Formats: sequence, C-alpha cells, structure tokens
Amino acid sequence: MEFVSKGRYLDYSPYKLRPLADVIRGKGAAYAMAFLTTYRNQRSETIRKVVASGIANAHSLKDLKAEGLWVKEIRIDQGPIRRYFKPGAQGRAMPQRKRLCHITVILESTDKGL
Repeated sequence: MEFVSKGRYLDYSPYKLRPLADVIRGKGAAYAMAFLTTYRNQRSETIRKVVASGIANAHSLKDLKAEGLWVKEIRIDQGPIRRYFKPGAQGRAMPQRKRLCHITVILESTDKGL
C-alpha cells in the first residue's frame, strides 16, 4: 500500500533540494530519516518533515512502523517564482527571483500482503 505526503510552496530552490532527494530515493524510510536528521544542512529539515509526515500517515492508517516502509518515489517540482526588484548600481532596479518548490513523497510497505 502506498502512503503519500506533500509539502507545497516551500522557500527553497528545487535545484538545491534534488541532490538530497537522490540520496534517499529507493532506500528505507528509517534510513532516510536517519540520513536527513544527521545531514548538517538546513535544507534537509524540510525534506525530513515531509518524510516524517508520510511515516505518520502510514502509522495512523495501517499501524506500520518506519522499518517496514521504503521511499518508492520522491519528487521535487518547481513551484511559482516570486519576482521582485532590489536597488542596483547607478539607480537601476535589479530583478530578483525567489524560487519555490513542491515536495511529494510516496512511501510503500515492504510487505506486499497489506
């Protein structure tokens, strides 16, 4: 059975989060939580929260633990881009782009009988 959790409109560029997602894709949920907890980067906290939400969904719906789950799919998509201007040299306005992202995590039970 699959368990889905989503994080939307997160204030991180998807280009900076995708290498972290590549590490935990296809691994066990317990390994993913351990890796993201010990990884010394603030960006890993947002992915950890979405994975923890998927584990909580599995626990509340089917009473499954993190050891019985694996990360079937983790997708980090581009969200809207906030555009604004900051002052530049000689009175010019310099455009700035703040990228947002959406994270989708699909966890699946290792036991196919459920």
